Amino acid sequence: MVDTKTPGDKTLSVPTKTLSLKPRVETGTVRQSFSHGRTKQVVVEKRGKRRVGGDGPAAETHAPEPVIAKPAAAPAPAARKAPPPAAPRSNSGVVLRTLTEDERSARASALADAKVRDVEERRVAEEEAKRRASREGIEQAEREAAEARRKAEEERHRHDEEAKRKAELEAKKRFGEAEARPTATAARPATTPARPAIPVARAPGIAADASDEDEGPRQVRRGGPGRPVVAPKPTAKPAPQKQRGRLTLVTALNADDVRERSIASFRRRTQRLKGHQSNEPKEKLIREVVIPEAINIQELANRMSERAVDVIRLLMKQGAMHKITDVIDADTAQLIAEELGHTVKRVAASDVEEGLFDAVDDSTDTEPRSPVVTVMGHVDHGKTSLLDALRHANVVSGEAGGITQHIGAYQVTSPESGKKITFIDTPGHAAFTAMRARGAKVTDIVVLVVAADDGVMPQTVEAINHAKAAKVPMIVAINKIDKPDAKPERVRTELLQYEVQVESLGGEVVDVEVSAKNKTNLDRLLEMIALQADILDLKTNSTRPAEGTVIEAKLDRGRGPVATVLVQRGTLRIGDIIVAGAEMGRVRALISDQGDTVEEAGPSVPVEVLGFNGPPEAGDRLAVVENEARARQITSYRAHRKRENAAASISGMRGSLEQMMSQLKTSGRKEFPLIIKADVQGSLEAILGSLEKLGTDEVAARILHAGVGGISESDVTLAEGFNAAIIGFSVRANKEAAAAAKRNGIEIRYYNIIYDLVDDVKKAMSGLLAPTLRETMLGNAQILEVFNISKVGKVAGCRVTDGTVERGANVRLIRDNVVVHEGKLSTLKRFKDEVKEVQAGQECGMAFENYGDMRVGDVIECYRVETIQRSL
Repeated sequence: MVDTKTPGDKTLSVPTKTLSLKPRVETGTVRQSFSHGRTKQVVVEKRGKRRVGGDGPAAETHAPEPVIAKPAAAPAPAARKAPPPAAPRSNSGVVLRTLTEDERSARASALADAKVRDVEERRVAEEEAKRRASREGIEQAEREAAEARRKAEEERHRHDEEAKRKAELEAKKRFGEAEARPTATAARPATTPARPAIPVARAPGIAADASDEDEGPRQVRRGGPGRPVVAPKPTAKPAPQKQRGRLTLVTALNADDVRERSIASFRRRTQRLKGHQSNEPKEKLIREVVIPEAINIQELANRMSERAVDVIRLLMKQGAMHKITDVIDADTAQLIAEELGHTVKRVAASDVEEGLFDAVDDSTDTEPRSPVVTVMGHVDHGKTSLLDALRHANVVSGEAGGITQHIGAYQVTSPESGKKITFIDTPGHAAFTAMRARGAKVTDIVVLVVAADDGVMPQTVEAINHAKAAKVPMIVAINKIDKPDAKPERVRTELLQYEVQVESLGGEVVDVEVSAKNKTNLDRLLEMIALQADILDLKTNSTRPAEGTVIEAKLDRGRGPVATVLVQRGTLRIGDIIVAGAEMGRVRALISDQGDTVEEAGPSVPVEVLGFNGPPEAGDRLAVVENEARARQITSYRAHRKRENAAASISGMRGSLEQMMSQLKTSGRKEFPLIIKADVQGSLEAILGSLEKLGTDEVAARILHAGVGGISESDVTLAEGFNAAIIGFSVRANKEAAAAAKRNGIEIRYYNIIYDLVDDVKKAMSGLLAPTLRETMLGNAQILEVFNISKVGKVAGCRVTDGTVERGANVRLIRDNVVVHEGKLSTLKRFKDEVKEVQAGQECGMAFENYGDMRVGDVIECYRVETIQRSL
């Protein structure tokens, strides 16, 4: 075996780097230019064509074939073993490693893959060149088209300018201005030396702006000797030049558009042509200014098309300093508008209600309608029973306490004529004055019910006054003639005292004796009503928008706000937009007095209307409007006026803070806080009126809140804050409100009869009254001697002159007819014994509490103070 550690031999080493084929690539950088002045530096690679096999330089790249040495002859036994065959060497002396069979196959496959890749890249490059050539052709065509459009536009502008210039010259010649221009032109060279024209270089492909021609020759700034500008050499085909300027979204989208004349250039040219005509004062516009009750200065200036500064200047001349947002009254605004030359039209906020009611009907479109009859009279005279007999109903059984406390509307069909008659039932209690007045306003005929056994009573007189105030005819129905003590003649005689003369006594008022219990003469009563209606000749237009009056309103838990409406004119239909007081809504349903749902309600028909936003007040007039905007305008005005009236009444009652404090100090008026909830508006109105009458200078009921509907938790919270009592009239508190009231100790009282409610509130208010102190004289005594007793003090020896003197009673010490002391007796002795009282003519000893300045001859007056509870 050969020794490998022979000195002088070089060590063989194999490179660790993996052998790979590197492409023949030459790289360089090229600066690429884009539009709008942008450039970019890119790297360019140049690849050489690779050839596999054959002669030439490519063949030299392959490694030499490995040399395989032939095996030598067998060595002699005595000789040393021969060394291994020497490896091939390169020209530089470096020993090259021979390639294995796997490396040769890998190299061949790599060369084949490179060849396929070169073919694919060549194909892709050819396709890209074709697409680029096609795109460049399209862009060239577009540039040529844009150039043609630009040239056509320039030609058109040039033609227009030439035509305008010729027209101007012709106009100047016509008005004699052509002679002045040559004179001025000839005089100019004498004063100004001619300057050589300096050419201005422009970018090729960009036309001169027409504004440059209008604005005249531009001055060229010279900082030194100018260099002559060499004109560009003409080329066979002018290349499209890049656009100068900033790259924005507008310029990018409008890159191919032709540059046109700017708006500012047109304005400058127009001003030069017009000269100073624009400075001439314009003609003043005279306007009709609509001025409401209050308007701010800015709005007034806008309506007059004047500057707000001018309006403020006029106000300052009048001595008033204002800002542009200040509000002025209508009179001041009218003075300003008239001073500026405008006409004024004054309007008020109440103008929104114009044309809402009482529009005159055309006589040709009217038709007969049913009469509206109001039944009035004293309480318990049989008004509701009479209506029940006419309607064959039983309303009386549903009324609490057997008295009518609600106003109702019903329709009855006459059995003979078949015509319908609308009846309105009013309460007879003294508290329901407003209901009776409301019933008298909407009626055509009043039926005055008087009991034959009771005669004319106070509410009967009130009903007579309401009927006279409404100027409506009256029919007297003398009821309860079936009773043994009935005296109809007495009723007729008593009516004469109030200027009501019936026909049987030679008057004009119809009287009918009826009996609601036995249904006597009911047909005669209906006949008299129909006869009176025929005399009145009641007619109306049923096709116009409806108008009516709210008879009653309530808040139903299931149906919401419900209003009983008597339609007086027109026809009310489902879907109409209605306004009543400060409430508006759209009619959702109409329910007749029999409980049936109807689609429409004509004149003189009472219906329940569902669809209001809130319960209107009883007595409000109802009207149908054309749209919701008008309805909102009307209701907002009414609500604002209602708030102003409430604030004015409160401020009028309370006055300023100082007045309130002074009243509390001087008068000491006590208030009884209450929260009242009722079932309907009419009952609430009657309760508030009755409680208001109970108030005196010392105590009064303070209504914190009053409304219709059940008692809610908010009512309990309000009552807790003011320590008030809650009164429910024909309503109940819900479960949550009752629990909250019990938890907070708030008293809720329920009533169904207005008598009981008023009496209980009266008793509670009477408890707030200060009791009355009354003095009762007992007797007089005269001091005969004054004794000074140790451990007791001074004791007066007296003789009782009249009456009696009692121990513990109040006494006054009178000296020379002047009261010097008031107090109580502490000691009353008869000889040595303490006694309760001493009679007249007897002597006794007296001592006062905490007082000892007694003298002989003084008079002692003895009296007792009694406390008496007051009531309203």
